Amino acid sequence: MNYKEFFKIIVEDIHTSTAATVDDDMLPVTCVIDMMDWDEKGLYFLTAKGKKFCDRLIKRKYIALSLLKGENTMSSLSISVRGNVKDIGREKLHSLFEKNKYMYEIYPTERSRESLTVLQIYSGSGELFDLSKKPIRRESFKFGEIKSYRMQYIINDNCIGCGLCVAACPQDCIDESSVPFKINQESCLHCGNCSLECQSDAVEFKNIEI
Repeated sequence: MNYKEFFKIIVEDIHTSTAATVDDDMLPVTCVIDMMDWDEKGLYFLTAKGKKFCDRLIKRKYIALSLLKGENTMSSLSISVRGNVKDIGREKLHSLFEKNKYMYEIYPTERSRESLTVLQIYSGSGELFDLSKKPIRRESFKFGEIKSYRMQYIINDNCIGCGLCVAACPQDCIDESSVPFKINQESCLHCGNCSLECQSDAVEFKNIEI
């Protein structure tokens, strides 16, 4: 999947997100927002300029999102996004209201909308984690002009093919057809069992560019 397919899921299928920012004491603050639109340039949402949330976004220029869809844990699909954000003013305000008509009930008059501004997440990275699949599905994406990395377990040349990691893996995502063994990253829980069981220092948790 490319990032546009992830954007479509975020805006059209899930829509509501927990957003994290950082305050002046460098402590995390969360709130719930709606992701209202997307295009090839990024994700869009709006807020009022008088809110502390807006102040934190403009100061830090960074946001993290967590989105969840599903009736219970084992049917859930989650997406996390982190990236650079900027205030783009009111140019897209009307189109966001038209695509999210419930906003007319919250801000019913033109005067009440004067404080609103549109924010764009224009570059960043994300990850989809789907527990409804067997084995689980994990997929990363990035967008905009940014270098992005993800942590993942890999098996290096110290592997002797003993099979301890295979027995410990809860998702059966280790390929033992050749030595060194390989981890199927799309099904890995990042639980670390393989690393804990390995007696050969063959399993590493590394930052890999995506």
